[in-house]
Order: sequence, then structure tokens, then C-alpha cells
Amino acid sequence: MRVNTGKGDISLITLLAIWSVSAVTSLPGLAISPILGDMNNIFPKASDLEIQMLTSLPSLLIIPFVLVAGRLSTSRDKLPMLYAGLAIFTICGVACLVAKSMSALIIISSILGIGAGMIIPLSTGLVVEYFTGDLRVRQLGYSSAINNLTLVGATALTGYVADINWHLSFLVYLLPGISLLLCLALRKERATPEPQQSDQYKQSAINRRHLIVLTIFYFVITYATLVITFDTAFLFEKYHIKQELAGVSISLFFLAIMLPGLFLNRIISITRSYTNAICSLLLTVGLAMLAITKSPAMLILGVILTGLGYGVMQPLIYDKAAIIAPPQLATQALSIVMAANYIAIILCPFIIDFARKIAHNNSHSFGFALNAFVAAIVAFVAFFGREDFVLGLDKSYYSDK
Repeated sequence: MRVNTGKGDISLITLLAIWSVSAVTSLPGLAISPILGDMNNIFPKASDLEIQMLTSLPSLLIIPFVLVAGRLSTSRDKLPMLYAGLAIFTICGVACLVAKSMSALIIISSILGIGAGMIIPLSTGLVVEYFTGDLRVRQLGYSSAINNLTLVGATALTGYVADINWHLSFLVYLLPGISLLLCLALRKERATPEPQQSDQYKQSAINRRHLIVLTIFYFVITYATLVITFDTAFLFEKYHIKQELAGVSISLFFLAIMLPGLFLNRIISITRSYTNAICSLLLTVGLAMLAITKSPAMLILGVILTGLGYGVMQPLIYDKAAIIAPPQLATQALSIVMAANYIAIILCPFIIDFARKIAHNNSHSFGFALNAFVAAIVAFVAFFGREDFVLGLDKSYYSDK
């Protein structure tokens, strides 16, 4: 079976290899999440700071290595770097399975962040390299969907096996080993060069203005939605709603992000230049519902609406990051934009806590209200800036689809 790429075709095994890289990029920090509350019992002498480092250090180290990987991709073959990143990730997974101390887990998690940082820009870089045009937009949607679907499935798995033995939570870190085996097929089938009529060849270098605006845009919408993963459990606890529902709502959030990726071309053929404005409005409404309602059903609906809006915008941002650079610099441009995601993960709690202190408001709904206001500003700007390259969509995205 051959798969059309817009500039030729590739085998199914090559496509599966590309998809597998998208799947593993969501894993850093995941394995520890189901047992985070039990770490004080597992390691009685561990401090709260040490426990927090298990989740924060991978993201912190991902940022510089995402940028380094993007820079290195411009001057050398990407595959050795991809293989090295997947190998480091897998070896760290094996090491986590046998680790017996908190210090060992912290060191392994740090090294894992390095491996993940090498992989992350290549996950979308491979899609950009192998596909073009509306088929690339579609594949970026699939890539985003696979990433979030893996996150949902792996979270469920780690939560289940953690009840048997906490070490088993790290089994998900072995998935990059499967990806490594699949990616060996990429050596046999390299990407066809980008067609000369491609928009990428209109650029002689990375368009810095578009890159800056794209990175800021991605940071803001990611920051706005992250409050769901950080504060939903506390909000449900405040309203005396079963914590199981908080877990369900987080899973539904990632499923909602995943869903638009499967129908991305169809969605943008309907919403057209208003796509970002409409999706930002969905973020606004969803976060506002979380800020003002106490009904479990309405809270979950708010989570879903937020996820749907973000799920459309994320792959489109990746596609635009590729378009603003010539083919040989596309992965570097992507790496800079994708770094914004991890910067937002690190800064989100601090921004909300800082704003909460200024407002003298300790309510658990404050973060949702604040970020609904941020999303409303984005929606307003996106509506009036719908003719702009970053904030709108030109006819190349929806003509003849």
C-alpha cells in the first residue's frame, strides 16, 4: 500500500514510522503523574521540591534541546539525531523500571528530557519533509490527534499498572523503542524534495516577523488552556465533585484536542479565515464556563469546548511555521515555535499565582476566569486580524477542498 504525499508517495511502514514519533513526544513526565501523590510514601525522605522536579525537570531540559535539535537539523542528516533521541528515551525508560532512589529518578528524568528534546521538533519536521500542501495540513492534524490519543491511552495504562507496582508506570517509556525500530524504515525511503512551486521556496530565510508572532500566539493559547490540566482537580475538589470525574474531564480534554485533527481540512473549509477567531472564542466560552458554573456536566462541557478550539489551532500553527521558512530551515522554525509549548508549561502556574496575588483572589476558579479573559482578547484580535498570515487563513488553505 502506498500513501500519497502531495509530491509522490510513501509506503505504509514509512507513514507508521512518522506517526510513531508523533506518539512518543507526549510521554515525558507522564509516567510519574499517576503516582505523584504517593511519592511521599514511596520515598518518605523525599522533599516536595524533589517530587516536583520529577515533572518539571524534563520540560525544563526539553526547551534547550528542542532548539539545539532544530539548529542541527539545518546542517546535517536528521535521522541519526532522531535515532539517538529515541535510544536515549528508551534507555531511560528501562533505567526507570529498576531505579530505587529519588535521586536516581531525578537524574534519569533529566536525561530523558534531553532525549525527548531531540525528538520533538523532528516529530513535525518529518511530516513537513515528507508531505506538502493540503496533505501536509491533514497529516499535521493526524499527528496532533495521535499525540493526544497516546496521552489519553498511556495515562489510563499508567494509572492502572501503578496499583500493581509503581515501577510499572514507566513501561510507557519503552514505546520509543518501538518507534526506533519503525524509524529504521526511513533510511530506505527518503522524502521527495519539495516542489519548486511550493510556498516554502518563496522564502530565502526564516521570516522573523511571522516566526515571532506565531511563537507568541502559540504560547498564549497554550498557556490559556493549560489551566485545565493544572487546576481542574482543585476546582472539582472545591465543589465536592468526585475526583474520578476530574480524571475523566482531563481525558476528555485531550480527546477533544485530538478529535479536530482527524477532520482538520473539512473544518477549515467551513470556518475559513475566521478559524482562529472561532477557535479562540471556543476557548473563551469553555474557560468561562469553568469559571462560573458548579454543574459537573457544564464543567465537563467547558473542558471539551476548550480542547476542541485548541485542537484546531495547534496543527495550523505548525504548518505555518513550516511555510515561513525554506525547506532546509523548516525544522528549525518549528523547533522555535514548539519550544513555546514547554515554556508555557513551566510558566503557567507562576503567571496565574502572580496574578492571583495582585488580585488578592485565592479562588480556584480565578485561573479559569483570568485565562478566559486572555482567550477573549485573542479572539478579538484574531477576528479583526483575520487577513493576517498568522491570525487568519488565506485561500490556499480552503480553496478547492
